[in-house]
Amino acid sequence: MDYITLAPTQDVNENGLVYDIDSLYAYFERVSDSRKAKGKQYPLALLLLLMMLTKLGGEDKPSGMADWVANRVEQLIEMKILKKKSPSHMTYRRVLQETIQPEDFEGLISAYHQKHLIQGGEMVFSMDGKSLKGSIPHGEIRGVHLLSIYVGGQGLVLVQAEVDRKENEIVVAPKVLKQVHLSGAIVIGDAMHAQRETSAQIVESGRDYLWTVKGNQARTEWAIQRLFMHEVGNLKQGAPLSKHCRMASEVRKRHGRIEKRTILVSTDLNDYLDWPSLGQVFRLEREVWHENGRRRTRQIVYGLTSLTPQKASPKKLLALTRQYWGIESGLHYRRDVTLHEDHTRLTVGAAGHYMAILNNLLIGLCLRHGWANIAKARRFLSAHPKYALHLIVKSTNPFL
Repeated sequence: MDYITLAPTQDVNENGLVYDIDSLYAYFERVSDSRKAKGKQYPLALLLLLMMLTKLGGEDKPSGMADWVANRVEQLIEMKILKKKSPSHMTYRRVLQETIQPEDFEGLISAYHQKHLIQGGEMVFSMDGKSLKGSIPHGEIRGVHLLSIYVGGQGLVLVQAEVDRKENEIVVAPKVLKQVHLSGAIVIGDAMHAQRETSAQIVESGRDYLWTVKGNQARTEWAIQRLFMHEVGNLKQGAPLSKHCRMASEVRKRHGRIEKRTILVSTDLNDYLDWPSLGQVFRLEREVWHENGRRRTRQIVYGLTSLTPQKASPKKLLALTRQYWGIESGLHYRRDVTLHEDHTRLTVGAAGHYMAILNNLLIGLCLRHGWANIAKARRFLSAHPKYALHLIVKSTNPFL
């Protein structure tokens, strides 16, 4: 009989696999299993572990997951993950389609991410939705749509919730915000989330909001637009800005293009617009020169924030508006392009939703352990399954 000495922060599963009690695998052990005992060959936590290993190793479909494990059975037995033959691809499909309640799984993963959130300094939450194209059944136009709160600097999806077909993101936003227990943060969202009720909820919880505004808040957009028309006219004539208006701009050169972003901010509408704890309004202009300056695009958006001038200068607001787009490049782009989310057909049950959760976990694990290039990380982890296992069963990076 083998004896294992455990530290106070460790536990061991039935296969003899030692794991940290704050690790991702420990949270897998807490997931409720709806399967009947009869015919159940593999514990649910083991199947989730195998799926996460295969995701880290470069597989995005159940058939690929089954092949990845089957090709490494002896190694996985040596690592005390498997005891016998590997699961079939249908086993993985059943887990994704019907074994777990999405809300329960999301709640556990949210708790895991909030446990490992690096606190200190200013925290910025980007709130945005994403439709899973691979979940759209044939003959229909809509599949699973998820709303997420993302911490760009750490690559973590703190909360994610499905938007019901009869609802929209506006209805779900207050629910996901209630699940994040961190005051002092800044919540950034697009024009859809520029709602007074949501803004009041954020302010009352000790946070700040920053929204762009469009036609859904027509009076607010019109007032901000009118305010800055005068200021833009002053700039064109070489006249100074008014007393309560300030400006900042930045120029960046990337990927063969030049981007100039200019922001005008003002407090002149604070007493006129009836928004909760309004601190400033802004006009953001983005100019991009493509192909060595031969083609130019221009975009202007308006917005508002509860951040006062004392909390956020024009330069800081520029940085915050840029940071919001990190959810597109840092999360959505990686899920679609690197992890092939939209091209992975999972239309039965909640399979698409579960795969999105695994994709979020993969991105967060890789970024937290120093990999900015997710594709490169997966190639390495496929060749080194023991390293991939450590990411799942350890609460910290043991290789640093």
